[in-house]
Amino acid sequence: MQSHDDKMSQLRYLRAANGEPLQMTDQPAEYSLLETGTLVDFDIINKDIQLAPDKENVFVKVDLQIKAEDDEDPEDVVEWCAFGFIFVIATLSFSDARPRGHSDIDYAEEDQLYLADFIENLTFGTGGLKFHGDYVRGRSLKTDVVVRTDGSVMISTWGRGESLLRWLDKLKGKKHLKSI
Repeated sequence: MQSHDDKMSQLRYLRAANGEPLQMTDQPAEYSLLETGTLVDFDIINKDIQLAPDKENVFVKVDLQIKAEDDEDPEDVVEWCAFGFIFVIATLSFSDARPRGHSDIDYAEEDQLYLADFIENLTFGTGGLKFHGDYVRGRSLKTDVVVRTDGSVMISTWGRGESLLRWLDKLKGKKHLKSI
């Protein structure tokens, strides 16, 4: 059986279809997605905040438009940013999420969203690239994200208060005051 180092050494000599050597990196794929996703510029088009009938939970839906430079096609921008942007929103949701009900048996305070968690909740269809995060390892995400080819984005959360608005503010560079 080959060791991990032997396998990595062999992978360094792989070539892409065009004959160029493949670039290997030591950083996890999650880091690369976070890096890409935080580069995305967007405008908030609409915010909808509704109190649930139980008067305790809040439903938040935000429509965004990914910005493209004047000389860029929005579809080209979506092509390089969609996975990363959705991963950033999913990661912020995961980081803020807490257990709900019996999900606390799977909850670990010091945990992170992994690429496998993300891919498991990702689909592609006629509406675009979609992430549906319900419960992930004991955390109640209750977050949906849809990125369409035209650069329009719909993000919704339920039972999460207005945390979605704070995540978007973070991505826009806004700072929130914390009590000391």
